[in-house]
Amino acid sequence: MLHLPVWPRPAYEWSHENARSVRDPLRATPVSGQLAPALVGVRLCLHVLAATIWVGGQLTLAGLVGPARRLGEDAPRRLGRAFARLSWPAYVVVLATGVWNVAAVHQNKGTAWQIVLGVKIAVALVAGLAAWLHARARSRAAIAIFGALTGVCSLAALFLGVFLAG
Repeated sequence: MLHLPVWPRPAYEWSHENARSVRDPLRATPVSGQLAPALVGVRLCLHVLAATIWVGGQLTLAGLVGPARRLGEDAPRRLGRAFARLSWPAYVVVLATGVWNVAAVHQNKGTAWQIVLGVKIAVALVAGLAAWLHARARSRAAIAIFGALTGVCSLAALFLGVFLAG
C-alpha cells in the first residue's frame, strides 16, 4: 500500500460533524493521512497557481525593469503591459478562489483567524487597486509609489494566507 506524506497539520478525525464532506465536497475537511477530495485539491491548486502568477510575476518584473531600460525607454512599459495580460486574469482567479476558500473553511474559526482574514482581504483589495493605479500613473513618482504598494500588499496577502492555512 502506498503511503503519501502528510503535512504536519492537526489531525481531523471522522465525525458526524465532518460527515458533511460526503454530501458537500466544497466544504470537505481532509481526514489525516488521506488525500483531499478532488474539488478541494482543484480549489487550492487554482488559488496557489494564480497567487504565484500575481505575486511571483511582480517580483520577477521588478527585477527585469532595470535591465529592460537598456533595451529602450519604452521597454519597461511594454513589459508591464505584457505582464498585465497574465496578471489580471490571475488576480481575478485569486479573488474568486479566495471567496471559494472562505466559503469552504470559515466555519468554527476563532476570532484571531477572522481578524487575519479581514486584514488579508483588505490588503489583497488594496494590492489590486494599487496595481490599477500603477498602470495608469504617468509620473515616475506615482509609478514607483503604486508599484511598491502593489508589491508590499501582494506579499502581505501571501504571508497572511499562509497563516490562515494553519
